[in-house]
This record gives sequence, C-alpha cells and structure tokens, in this order.
Amino acid sequence: MGLLSDDIEQYINAHTEEEDDLLRQLNRETHVRVLKPRMLSGGYQGRLLAMLSRLAKPRRILEIGTFTGYSALCLCEGLAADGLLYTIDVNEELESLTRSFFERSAFNSQIDYRIGKALEVIPTIDDVFDFVFIDADKSNYSAYFDLVIDRVSSGGLIIADNVLWDGKVTDPVKPNDKDTRALLTFNEKVHNDNRVRNVLLPVRDGLMLLEKI
Repeated sequence: MGLLSDDIEQYINAHTEEEDDLLRQLNRETHVRVLKPRMLSGGYQGRLLAMLSRLAKPRRILEIGTFTGYSALCLCEGLAADGLLYTIDVNEELESLTRSFFERSAFNSQIDYRIGKALEVIPTIDDVFDFVFIDADKSNYSAYFDLVIDRVSSGGLIIADNVLWDGKVTDPVKPNDKDTRALLTFNEKVHNDNRVRNVLLPVRDGLMLLEKI
C-alpha cells in the first residue's frame, strides 16, 4: 500500500486525530496475532471512516468484511442513538478475538456480527442501509454492489476499499490476476452507474465513495 512516500505518510498520521486506546490495542493485537495485518484499516483510514460516519449519522450500517473489527468500531462512532451496524465475515477463526473487542467497546449492543458468506447473509437482513462499507473478497465487489444498491437510502453512502489495489489497476499490461480484473470491472461499473455519484480517493489502497442518488 505504498502509494505515498514514507515522509508523507508520517506527516499525515502526525496531523490526524489519534485512535483511542481500545482501537490502539486492537491494532496492536491484530499485528501480533493475525496473518496479513495490513488488511486492518488502521489509524488514518479509520479516522476518515469515523468522520464520514459522524457526518452521515446513519441509523443502519452494513459492513461487508469485518476482519478483526477495527473499521466496524470506527463506523459505530457515527451511529444514531437507535442505530445498528451489521457486519459480516466468513472467517470464523477471527470471531473470538473480534467479539472480545466488540464486547469491550461502548457499541457492543449496536453491533450485529454475523459469520458466513456475505452473498448468502445479506438477503437474510430485512433492513435499509444508510451506509455500506465493502472490504471483503475483491472478486465479488460487483456482486455486493448489485445486492445492496437498491437497499441503500437516498443520500446514503457506499464505500469500497482497496480499489487501487497497490496501483495494479493502472498497470498498462493486461492484468493476469482475478482480483485486479474484478476491481477494474467494479470501478468502471460504478463510475458509469447513474444511480450513484462517485469520488475515488487515494487513501491508503484507494477508497471509492459512492453517494446514492
């Protein structure tokens, strides 16, 4: 995820609100105990997600891809008082660690954490979403978008992570790997969809922001 120089990254982090103690502990635990800790949103991106959530004040959030729960806790910061965050992950091996941090947070009663394949779980949730965060298997990004777009409220926000994929989406050579091809398809798909307005931000590995019209 080295899209920016180390000096710029350090300067950005130094001038961004710090994560709280619980998030700092989760960040550390993830790096010590979990494979591929770079999948964690981390301080800078987490603060952006929290701010966007606070601005949107959503009643219902859907997160596709929980990992260890860092981004879920950040998104919960903006939940309405009667709000609820649904978060789905296929990796049951992380459930114990993730739930332990949810239970230590102020948002535990507002988190509905489900283990399973998101394409199967989402249809079982009878709700309309004000905020959707997609950060799961890249090959299904387009399918996730298709599944949720008609269930997002007008003015609602969809954010997809990793859409620059270490810069591979700009490689002039035709990509061989399925994830890069899937992200190229997704980025083009949502860019040309008249149901949303889109902005692609070069935050960490790329965030696609979509506003439901």
